Amino acid sequence: MMTINLIGTGNVAWHLANQLAKIPECTLQQIAGRSLKKGEEFSHLAEEVTTITSLKPATITIIAVSDTSIENVASLLPYQDTLVVHTSGSIPLETIPQDRKGVFYPLQSFSKKDTIDFTNIPICIEATTQEDLETLQKLALFLSSKVYHINSQQRKQAHLAAVFVNNFANHCYTIAQELCDTHQLPFELLHALLEKTAQKAIDHSPSDVQTGPAKRNDTNVIAAHVDMLQEDDHKSIYQTLTASIIAHYGKEL
Repeated sequence: MMTINLIGTGNVAWHLANQLAKIPECTLQQIAGRSLKKGEEFSHLAEEVTTITSLKPATITIIAVSDTSIENVASLLPYQDTLVVHTSGSIPLETIPQDRKGVFYPLQSFSKKDTIDFTNIPICIEATTQEDLETLQKLALFLSSKVYHINSQQRKQAHLAAVFVNNFANHCYTIAQELCDTHQLPFELLHALLEKTAQKAIDHSPSDVQTGPAKRNDTNVIAAHVDMLQEDDHKSIYQTLTASIIAHYGKEL
């Protein structure tokens, strides 16, 4: 039986705790947060909710906290010679001070209110020893069919790519919704296009399915769009993305 300690009470910790609690081969032994009160909503998922300094040794201790807190949290652990991992996409493995260290990074955007199916979520793992890597792979396969062994440098690049796919794309959706709201248009008008765009990027190389005025280098439409935008930052985003698309396809402004 694999025993798990989970440190954190945020979005990632919430979804991991809910999934780990369902695995017959694992025991979610303890969950710890900044305070016992913060961990109360996790009490039905683990054998015990406690503080970091009161944790007991486990097969794996998962630190699911903010990037800036990982090193400090790891240093507070009251035991040694057990596998300690973090869940960050951008923090190096070496940030954890323990000798047995690793990374257990589920590459997904998490919100507590969402229902998450871990089955197809990529889980990126890394460890300092082959034995610990195999332990992490075993745990990852309990959750997902997609497990990747990647090093810290590769993981940072994956995280950067994820910012473009998720965070930047979502901000563009936000601007689009603002434009619709300003002109009394339902954002629902764009739902089918949004879904189709994402599916095409999955089914094909995104570079092969690019469309639009920038791809065509349609300077008349581009100039009209820039003129229509009222916010300077929206103009800047439009012009920067347009220039990047034109440059990518080998054309000049």
